[in-house]
Amino acid sequence: MGFAPMKTLEHVLVLLVFVVALAGCSDDDDAGSPSSSGGSTEAACADRNPLRNLYFGDLHVHTVHSFDAYIWETRTTPTQAYQFARGEALSLPPFDANGVGTRRVQIDRPLDFAAVTDHSEFLAEVETCTTPGSPTYDSTTCKGVRSGSTDAYQNLGSALTMQVPMRSVDVCGTDGKICANALMPVWTQVREAADTAYDRCHFTAFVAYEYSRSLAGSTMHRNVIFRSDHVPAPISAFEQPSPQGLWQELQHACSNAGIGCDVLAIPHNSNESNGRTFQVEYPGAQSVDDQRAQAELRAAMEPLVEVYQHKGDSECMNGLSGVVGAPDEQCAFEKRRSAPFQDCGDGVGALGAVNFGCVSKRDYARGVLLSGLQEHDRIGANPYRLGFIGSTDTHSGTPGFTNEQTFVGHQGSSDATPKALLGNNITFSPGGVAAVWAEENTRASLFDALRRKETFATSGPRISVRFFGGWSFPAGICSAADLVASGYAKGIPMGGVLPLRPASGGAPTLVISALKDPGTTQQPGTPLQRLQVIKGWVVNGEAHQQVYDVAGDPNNGATVDLATCATVGSGFNSLCQSWTDPDFDPTQRAFYYVRVLENPTCRWSTWLCNRLPADQRPAACNDARVPKTIQERAWTSPIWYDPAAT
Repeated sequence: MGFAPMKTLEHVLVLLVFVVALAGCSDDDDAGSPSSSGGSTEAACADRNPLRNLYFGDLHVHTVHSFDAYIWETRTTPTQAYQFARGEALSLPPFDANGVGTRRVQIDRPLDFAAVTDHSEFLAEVETCTTPGSPTYDSTTCKGVRSGSTDAYQNLGSALTMQVPMRSVDVCGTDGKICANALMPVWTQVREAADTAYDRCHFTAFVAYEYSRSLAGSTMHRNVIFRSDHVPAPISAFEQPSPQGLWQELQHACSNAGIGCDVLAIPHNSNESNGRTFQVEYPGAQSVDDQRAQAELRAAMEPLVEVYQHKGDSECMNGLSGVVGAPDEQCAFEKRRSAPFQDCGDGVGALGAVNFGCVSKRDYARGVLLSGLQEHDRIGANPYRLGFIGSTDTHSGTPGFTNEQTFVGHQGSSDATPKALLGNNITFSPGGVAAVWAEENTRASLFDALRRKETFATSGPRISVRFFGGWSFPAGICSAADLVASGYAKGIPMGGVLPLRPASGGAPTLVISALKDPGTTQQPGTPLQRLQVIKGWVVNGEAHQQVYDVAGDPNNGATVDLATCATVGSGFNSLCQSWTDPDFDPTQRAFYYVRVLENPTCRWSTWLCNRLPADQRPAACNDARVPKTIQERAWTSPIWYDPAAT
């Protein structure tokens, strides 16, 4: 079945949306005392730590198997992507006459873990179109794919924006069997690359893929991460066009299949979803009990959200309805959308992947967390008890490539020149990393930490953050040698729910300890400026937010010389604070998360503009709307207070 002609402007935009859309493109509430990971019979790693080690990684990486990456001349294989994550250099397009990439890149420090997450929807199509002798190798669409044709890209990709996604007959045949036959061999390559790269105790590679539904041009993508190599075939929007269908199929084919499989899905780029990624809906539910069951399934399958990546920040946005509280100046950080825009209210919109349509409070993690509290009050379950991670969403196969000074883009040849990078892609960033507190560097231990949400996100730097909540921490805990042990013994870490409030009363105390990124000899890390606690709560169904500065100095005078990017001013190598909520109401559900801010530094675009001769700098270098500096940061997973917690 072919595609009907698009005649209206909106239909044309829907057709175009995929060019950008793919480019960025059990409920474990008790996250308390450290424990072993999953009952593994394998020997413990030499550095296994019952109080948990910190590991940095990237769970959002595209390679040659992703259709959009291939169009941009990315030829990085999954094996090469994992090698890059471990510190090896990589050549990026454009290619010279010998087919060698002309841009050589390398991360300054290896990652501890990574997952290649190529789009499940077009694994087969890319394989068929790029394998000589395949049944549709010489089709018009496949010729266009190999040539980098935008028309071919749009023709295939636009299917995912439709109400009923359909594969291209030109590529897959009238019965779809050509693509069905091509899928498993390429999926086997993906799995084998992860298994080969997995170096237990030293580097973890997860078997994974991305589910890339884009209904009405709204980004509704999820990265699907498996705990082991016992995995089913990838599920795409062609088989399951709704998130609910994805979760149910993952349960059926993985969690409940008896094959030793466990899985979680991580939504990303909700900032482009027009309210759809976290739409409050319960399809087919006939009662509150049915709604509660769906909420619990969602919470079990999606314990995390990616709050930062190369297409910007999804933490918060000022100026949206449905939230009471003063504007938060830090919500302006690395935004793809800026006012004026239409507010979705409680509804949804379209075309968010190309920066059109309305913006919803649920497009940002803070609004989603508040919606979760409201739903918990209403139905007795919280579908959005989400922890935080960051990643890159690189489409060049370069996991962890987040350095502002050396950023060359994440979209293959489309970012190959300064003019291109400083043009339409000026709002992009180098992306972030996922930070995980786990006993050891193994698939089981890291996955279990992801599930219990003992994680945090950073905008790139390797800041270290510990965050505990409890009712009876000892005085002077910040100066105590056993801070971490006491945090686990007397409370719960990030991602957890506070235990039942003691009969003696009182307000919860949060213990936060942060260390600056040490950096490297060539590029030392940036001092920290301050710690903030962000609180959200609900009063009579109304969502509230408040930001507290709890440590450091927001007025430390730290600045940047924009001509040289040299930093000026003092800061902190470490910050620690024991903070008790002064506005606590024991009758109100609430969440708390921590934001750690560095001193200001130059944004990547400023570094790049400064390297160009003055007469070669594009207009963006002098555009007042483009920030010259940024404050890199970390966001911890929240800690929740529930009046009925047990």
